[in-house]
Amino acid sequence: MLEEFGPSLYVAEGPVVSFYGFPYPTRMAVARLADGSAWVWSPVELDDELATAVEGIGPVHHIVSPNKIHHLFLSQWADRWPDARLYAPPGLASRRSDLHFDAELGDEAAPAWADDIDQVVFHGSFAMEEVMFFHRASGTAIVCDLVQRHPEADMTGWKGALMRLDGLVGEHGSTPREWRASFLKRRLARSAREEVLRWKADRLLIAHGTCAQSNASEILADALAWM
Repeated sequence: MLEEFGPSLYVAEGPVVSFYGFPYPTRMAVARLADGSAWVWSPVELDDELATAVEGIGPVHHIVSPNKIHHLFLSQWADRWPDARLYAPPGLASRRSDLHFDAELGDEAAPAWADDIDQVVFHGSFAMEEVMFFHRASGTAIVCDLVQRHPEADMTGWKGALMRLDGLVGEHGSTPREWRASFLKRRLARSAREEVLRWKADRLLIAHGTCAQSNASEILADALAWM
């Protein structure tokens, strides 16, 4: 269920979910921190096989949602590991009042993973803000919905045509155009983009579409050039 993506970083594919009628594949990441614990990003649907694989990485101490629409399976993970700390991105805690979040993510990494993982919030949108991460040991930028690169072969029919028009397909996939329009304070988004480019990431791990094992910084510069 888990595949190594880079040193101390692993990915797992989840089920396809419906987002306003459009099929979206899901993908999560697990990082082994220097203290031996597991840091879980954007968890997918949980079953016993996946739980066993994750526990093989290390005890689950941190469960992270990168934006307010990636919350479908959080309760499964919180129930399985009740002692793990649950982290909300901006806007999610009020949407999921049934969950107890230990902290809200900001531009500063939590002390528990600050030596292993950097982060920045893409502020400036009235609709949704996303937290992007950088896993230092593997040189990997970890992105959720802000950059989507759906495979060309999967984009068929009228839904595929709309995804193409939205700029979400292929190696030059980017941010949904309607989400771009919500960034009224683009100066804040540009500041986050500059921070991301300073990471000089080699690898790119994204939730929706094709990841990359090289040239991540160049891919991100192109995908976020609209800012």
